[in-house]
This record gives sequence, C-alpha cells and structure tokens, in this order.
Amino acid sequence: MTAPLIQIEALSKRFQSGGGLFTRPRAMMAVRDVTLTVGKGEVLGVVGESGCGKSTLARLVLRLIEPTSGRVAFDGTEITALSPSALRRMRRRMAMVFQDPYSSLDPRYTLADVLAEPFRVQSEPLPAGRVEAMLAAVGLPAALAGSHPHQLSGGQRQRVGIARALALQPDFVVLDEPTASLDVSIQAQIIALLADLRDRLGLTYLFISHDLGLVRYFCDRIMVMYLGSVVEVLPDPRTAPRHPYT
Repeated sequence: MTAPLIQIEALSKRFQSGGGLFTRPRAMMAVRDVTLTVGKGEVLGVVGESGCGKSTLARLVLRLIEPTSGRVAFDGTEITALSPSALRRMRRRMAMVFQDPYSSLDPRYTLADVLAEPFRVQSEPLPAGRVEAMLAAVGLPAALAGSHPHQLSGGQRQRVGIARALALQPDFVVLDEPTASLDVSIQAQIIALLADLRDRLGLTYLFISHDLGLVRYFCDRIMVMYLGSVVEVLPDPRTAPRHPYT
C-alpha cells in the first residue's frame, strides 16, 4: 500500500437514545473500536447492511461529528485535536459526496451558486471561469450554470454534487453511497466518472456502499462492517471472504 493519508485508531462513537422522567437513556454504539489506514490514491470500500455504522464512520473521519474515543489523523495531522479554525483550513483538503442528489443541493441556488459555496465557506475568492471548469470536469455543459437543481435529472444532480465536492481541489473524498438512489444505467456512468477523476486528479476515496458487487468492481480493498465493528478487511476485491457475514 502507498503512504497513508488517513489513519484511524480505536475509533468509537456512542449515541444516547430514549430516556425520560423515570427512565434512563440507552447507549448505542454506532461505531466500535475501528482501526484502519487508507493509502494515498487508494479506494477503500466500506460495505455492510443499513445501520451497521458506515455513514457514521464517514462523518467521524471528516470530523463532522465528534468521536466518543479514538483518533483520526489526516496526512500525519491528528484532526481530532485541531481547533475549529485549524479544522476549517484542513477541511479544504477533504470533501464528501452524499447519497441523495435530490436533497443535498439547495433548491434556491443556481448551479453557479452551489459550486461557489465552498469558496464562500473558506472565505476564498472564486477564480474566473472556475464554475464552467468544474461543470466541464464532470461532463456537464457550461450553459447549465444558471439552472436550478429541480431542472436537472438525478444523474446530473449527482454530477453537480461531485463537482461541488471537488471545488477546492481536495485530496480525500468520502463517497457515501453516491449511486444508491440512481437508475442502474446512470450508476455505471457515475462510477466511470469517479474512476476517471481519481486517475486524473490523484484522489483518495472512502467508498461507502451496501452493494458488495459494486465495491468489488470499484475498490482496491474492502472493509466489512457489522453492528458498528469491522469484521473483515479483504486486501484484494478478488479475495475469497473468510467471515460468514461477508
């Protein structure tokens, strides 16, 4: 494996649920003692059924939520210890593509507004021609810059979501089931686009899915989760699984 970009050690997340005047809240371990490394330029697949902790793990890696215990290091820097201002600067090197292209884009914004948003968040000027270049990078015409999300197909919306994630030229992208809500024919196009972008831009992906066949096709290694824990890591997608759950 190449030099590590992401290093996770004993990462856990516990949520409190329920509880009332006469009852105690219940603790639920969404992620339990996960340790893993993602190499630079690698596509690591994380697979498991709904509720196994995949998406929670993704948000922990980006520190969108705080861990209960454990640490996450990005390119040698422990992000779990960063101040809010330092974390904001670090986040320009990380991004996320969400599962649902219908709800992840603000319907009030034009595509130009959507793609300019990461620059506003980072208080950076939007370079001239950048919106058009981002649209072209994901196979969309510049003429769509003035359109609103509801005027696009599902596949086009997801392409916009990918363009937004790549706006600040990150090194690492979390793909949280990016094809799950799309038709099968469109899924293949999006996967081909993601593979091309990885090759052209040298990206590192954490690919979340419940589709083991898709993960085997797209990923370099596969990590299988069950009830918040890692049950198996396949060093090669063609490796025969050893754990009964896999």
